[in-house]
Amino acid sequence: MYLPRLIKAIEGNPFYVLGVSTECTRQEFEREGQKLLSMLALDLAEINTYATPLGNRKRTPELVRQSMSELRDPSRRLLHEMLAALPASEIKTPSVNSEQDDRWIEAPALFGYGSHGQGRR
Repeated sequence: MYLPRLIKAIEGNPFYVLGVSTECTRQEFEREGQKLLSMLALDLAEINTYATPLGNRKRTPELVRQSMSELRDPSRRLLHEMLAALPASEIKTPSVNSEQDDRWIEAPALFGYGSHGQGRR
């Protein structure tokens, strides 16, 4: 199933983990990553989490290192740039438990497809 993989890719997006924009240079994300690693080593509470479209997630040194590595590869970075187009603020995700759940109707609108209550034409 693709939805869990998509959710995981959004939650672990390097741009969200490092707190940098998709226009950042390599020097900028490397500097931010090193700063985050230093702050995590000091156990500073304010950087232990990061914002994603699916809510806040826990930031770890391993995740920061992996994110920096992902952004160093141009083809991997491009994929992450596309996923980072979603705003890093909490949105509702569709329920995977019930096809009758009304939140499924909202999912296309989150990605710019159609709108609530309209069918295909």
